Amino acid sequence: MNNTKRRALRLREASPTMTAKNAIPAIIAGIAEPLISLTDIAVIGNVESNSVEALAAAGIVGSFLSAVIWILAQTKTAISAKVSQHLGANRLHAVKTLVPQTIVFNLLLSLFIYGITAPLATFIFSAYNAKGLILEYSVSYYQIRAIGFPLTLLTFTIFGVFRGLQNTSWAMKCSLSGAVVNILLDYLLVYGIEGYIPAMHLEGAAYASLAAQTTMLIMALWFFFKKTPFHLKPSLKLNPEFKPLLVMAANLFLRTLSLNIAIMLANAYATDYGENYIAAQSILMNIWLFFSFFIDGYANAGNAIGGKLLGAKDYKNLWELSKKISKYAVLIALILMAICGIFYNQIGILFNKDEVVLALFASAFWIVLLMQPINAIAFMFDGIFKGLGEAAYLRNLLLVATFLGFTPALLISDYFGLKLYAIWIAFLVWMLIRASGLVIKFRRKYLNKEV
Repeated sequence: MNNTKRRALRLREASPTMTAKNAIPAIIAGIAEPLISLTDIAVIGNVESNSVEALAAAGIVGSFLSAVIWILAQTKTAISAKVSQHLGANRLHAVKTLVPQTIVFNLLLSLFIYGITAPLATFIFSAYNAKGLILEYSVSYYQIRAIGFPLTLLTFTIFGVFRGLQNTSWAMKCSLSGAVVNILLDYLLVYGIEGYIPAMHLEGAAYASLAAQTTMLIMALWFFFKKTPFHLKPSLKLNPEFKPLLVMAANLFLRTLSLNIAIMLANAYATDYGENYIAAQSILMNIWLFFSFFIDGYANAGNAIGGKLLGAKDYKNLWELSKKISKYAVLIALILMAICGIFYNQIGILFNKDEVVLALFASAFWIVLLMQPINAIAFMFDGIFKGLGEAAYLRNLLLVATFLGFTPALLISDYFGLKLYAIWIAFLVWMLIRASGLVIKFRRKYLNKEV
């Protein structure tokens, strides 16, 4: 096959059709996890007793769980990049031992983290300014949810392998099944059925999430063994790519740590403002995360295809890919904004009926919506940079955005008594730095680069 035909083939692979083929399942798979969290807070926020305290606890624990899972799951992105690059270079055999070694590493790491955090739950959530009933709820909820650490991390690692193989539909099927299990069990276990199932309140939501995580892992393993060329027999001899993978994962680890410092600070400040503020912040944050994962699902197609194009050294189509995904990501963001604008006053009622909480939510929700096109650009390029293995730059950019953007903006805005506004103004500054830094870097490195 001559060079002209090869380029034509790669262009078709990076076309909107191919991108959509990968992106639609990736979007669905990506929103399953935040959909589980949204379902949890919607169900918990409407219980008859102590709904505000339960909602606040779910929000605090959810932010901490997201932080730990995102930090630990960075090997998912690293293994995805490695697999996609080797697929593009027709050298998939070179990473056959890397996959099981990565999975075993993640299993041991997740067990270690669980062993440390579960006994220290009271200390951890006290650091979020949780007190009294909110602290009590947080600890009991977390100690059940944390059992799912190994399940979630293994599932995400396998999803990374699927994405590296340019297949996002397997992860979609696993995630959808987990979401269905969670939604059904949420209602059954939280509210109970009189005479049959006792109402378990917040702990019921934790058990529902655990069942969903188990379902997703079992299905992921089935696809792994039946559909991929890989196995789970770890070789004692380390794969040559294992050390570079850990370096990439370590950079992404630091990146995600700084990301979650921002989220932790936001929730700590909201908790300090009062239980109504943290309840409203829990709703705002979970909606923001849902939107983020929705848009990030499309960006994950860029992650997989971008890594493959880099492996094939096809820089022209890599640039074209970035333009196409940017356009569609912004369109998705605008659609989400429009839908939420129409139902602006109704959305909060889905999660809680307390008038003070709803008023606080409505007062700041417009900032969350305003950020969506900026988020779309940031998440899209973030996904492509992960596929290109640019972990060090992503790390440095997040450190700058968090400590020189988000933190000063939060401190200054809080000083002027802006409260929830302070938190979301800080997030807006944070995303502006991330989006602009990624666009400038990508243009300088890949625009007009020779093949």
